[in-house]
Amino acid sequence: MTDQAKANYVNESEFNQLLTDEKLVVADYTASWCGPCKVVAPLMDQLATEYGDRATVVKIDIDENKDNAKKYGIRSIPAVLVFRDGEMVESFFGSKPYETYSNILETQLKL
Repeated sequence: MTDQAKANYVNESEFNQLLTDEKLVVADYTASWCGPCKVVAPLMDQLATEYGDRATVVKIDIDENKDNAKKYGIRSIPAVLVFRDGEMVESFFGSKPYETYSNILETQLKL
């Protein structure tokens, strides 16, 4: 693969469609002004590259999707939520090491 996959930004309706269509979705709730979010962003891109054929990794700007962030109780960012079959199965707040995110994906893929 020559192009590096990236975790793309989606809006609320696109996100809701992904939850319906995809088995495993990772959502990074972020904002352009958030310093720790800038640390997590390349990790999400790495997840998208490594797991892109088995999971969908997206970014959601909380400033543009306030209702969606409120729906899932996002009060601090970065927040990474993992959904399986449309249901939230894991949530992480703050910056975590890449292994934290990849380990939960590995676990979910085995279920």
